Amino acid sequence: MRVSSQGVTVVALLADPDAPTEIAQRMARLLPARLADRSGQGRRFEVEVVSEPFTAGTEDPPTLMRRIMDRGRAEGWDIVVALTDLPLHSQGLKLVVDLSHEHGLALLSLPTLGGLRLQTRARRAVEETVLSLAGRRAAGAEGPPRRPSRAPFVSRLAPVHPGRIGEEETADVRYVVSGPRGYLRVLVGMVRANRPWRLVPGLSKALAAALATGAVATVNSTIWNLAESLSVPRLVIATVGSVVLMIGWLIVDAQLWHRTAERSPEARQRARLYNASTIVTVGIGVLVCYAGLIVINLAWALFILNGQVFASTTGTPLRAAEYWTLSWFVASVATVGGALGSGLESDEAIRAAAYSKREQERRRMLQVDDGD
Repeated sequence: MRVSSQGVTVVALLADPDAPTEIAQRMARLLPARLADRSGQGRRFEVEVVSEPFTAGTEDPPTLMRRIMDRGRAEGWDIVVALTDLPLHSQGLKLVVDLSHEHGLALLSLPTLGGLRLQTRARRAVEETVLSLAGRRAAGAEGPPRRPSRAPFVSRLAPVHPGRIGEEETADVRYVVSGPRGYLRVLVGMVRANRPWRLVPGLSKALAAALATGAVATVNSTIWNLAESLSVPRLVIATVGSVVLMIGWLIVDAQLWHRTAERSPEARQRARLYNASTIVTVGIGVLVCYAGLIVINLAWALFILNGQVFASTTGTPLRAAEYWTLSWFVASVATVGGALGSGLESDEAIRAAAYSKREQERRRMLQVDDGD
């Protein structure tokens, strides 16, 4: 690791665009002071944030580490910590972090930190990583690398353990997660990276179709009679059916399903992980839309419905329970209308709403490769 002539250790946070860059920019304001306090010995740190798609075209950790090393040498940085929101794999296991103490490099996969308190977990992980890399100088060039504490990377649900490293690899320390709990943690992290709440404003045409369907259905006497005749279990079935239809339609129509031409178990595992994250991401977005439709339909019903007309048509007084049942059933009908309306959205618009920028780029690269 090189040390700047002014006695300041320059730390570069090399971040993929979108969420990783935002996370890096927020932590960069706190890192210099925190690193100086924790390292002691009067050390000073300068933190730079560089946003670029360093993972473009590959998800292979050794290749990425070589890219990071070349980038660090070109810029003269002392330490480089690269952040990506892609799930990386090493020998069939989910990679948490790779470190090279000799070159002052680290590669951190954010999804392995989970989906809760991501900013805090990422900051602690970067702090521990930088201190581990900086400690090599204190130990001397020939000293053994100081393994970072696993505490910032570990949760009770997904234990982290050291991973195997090939002889030709740049990294000298690797942490991975494995097993069902590790899979779940990475899945939650991937969904968090996709930010499913962005699906709602991203599907403007589908929402317009759903709102129009709901507005018409709310004043339709046939819908009133159907809503009054349905029991709670049948209303639940209608909810599940409409939501599943919307999820399936979006995935199929926008070609969100990930297919791999590779036959290896690791490739199939990656495909399952990507598809699971797609289903959960789209599912959360559709459920948010569904809840919003219930609220909007309820407000519309309170404004437009006439109690006497409703009672003469259905034979039931218009009370709070009737408002709720009607709004619930109309939300299911409107969701089906929204599914049809989503066909007016471009595939790119749906992908932009469902995925992070880096995931969109990865899928575009796969389509180009398949076309070749």
